Amino acid sequence: MEDSATGRMPPAARRPASRIGIGHDTHRLESGGPLRLGGLTVPHDRHLVGHSDADALLHAVTDALLGAAAMGDIGELYPDTDPANRGLDSAVMLQEAWRRVRQAGWALVNLDCIIFAQRPKLGPHKAAMAARLAELLEIETNQVNVKAKTGESVGPVGREESVSTQCIVLLEQSGETATEKS
Repeated sequence: MEDSATGRMPPAARRPASRIGIGHDTHRLESGGPLRLGGLTVPHDRHLVGHSDADALLHAVTDALLGAAAMGDIGELYPDTDPANRGLDSAVMLQEAWRRVRQAGWALVNLDCIIFAQRPKLGPHKAAMAARLAELLEIETNQVNVKAKTGESVGPVGREESVSTQCIVLLEQSGETATEKS
């Protein structure tokens, strides 16, 4: 519905054709493995600590998707104050966030991720993590990239106190939203 004076759509009616979202997460490491990361169990002598299963990569992806769609963040959907979220599989959280984003009329163009971990070496696991993310998001593997970086023995990552992750997603309009279909 155009404004007759300006010929433009009112701000509330405009929706960009594409949106970018950034996700970040950090969890501390404690003794005793294995490591849950990228939806996989990675052999390691340490594990990530958190209220859920503490999969920092899946948490960052969840936040990036929600952010791109302007739908808040993972803590709003799954607060760490809710006992029901204790030990929850992060894949469940990611899939629910993705369902909401898709229902709002968005499609995923691509996902680019970075994992910052001193150990274990993640090179051998990157392709499997990308495949698991593609599976969870019901997209093609070539839409997902996973990179791994060490902390160069500097800071909390370099001292093996934590693992950090970052990712960015690009969403594009997929057509009608669930409310427009009703």
